[in-house]
Amino acid sequence: MTVVAVLGTATPALAHNVLISSDPANGSSVAAGPPKISLTFDQYVQGADVNQVAVTGPGGGQWAEGPIGVVNNVITAPLRPLGPAGKYTVGYRVLSADGHPVTGELSFTLTTAGTGTPATVDAARSPGGSSSAAPQPSSTGVPIWVWIAGAVVLLAIGLTVALRSGRSVEEKN
Repeated sequence: MTVVAVLGTATPALAHNVLISSDPANGSSVAAGPPKISLTFDQYVQGADVNQVAVTGPGGGQWAEGPIGVVNNVITAPLRPLGPAGKYTVGYRVLSADGHPVTGELSFTLTTAGTGTPATVDAARSPGGSSSAAPQPSSTGVPIWVWIAGAVVLLAIGLTVALRSGRSVEEKN
């Protein structure tokens, strides 16, 4: 019974959001720059001002522009018209349904140069422009293997105690 209670309470800690798709897709090549980035997660994303999306292009220019939109489990970030052809990296930091931040990055390649120019340093840092810096992927919380190992240890202890208690009662009879 104790093992079930412990395992049951550990499950919510493992329930961080996971990115399930993006538009443009991770690793894709596009001929024209998209007007926005869409990130779809497996769970609800809190509509907080702490959500960030940064799009960094070739040469380090910033291409995200304007406020980030949140509808249920989808985050959208408007983009400036893209410029040079090459690899664009999308970094994100969102607040998951359980209150923990989730970070990561993906990339896509623009195959045909556009006419846009990146945001200036002042525009990227302006209030409401949540694209001031590309979030770095980081681990938040305890890794899942720690929870699994702990559950196995608790299960082993519970079984050992249960088996020894059963023998003690039989030996006394």
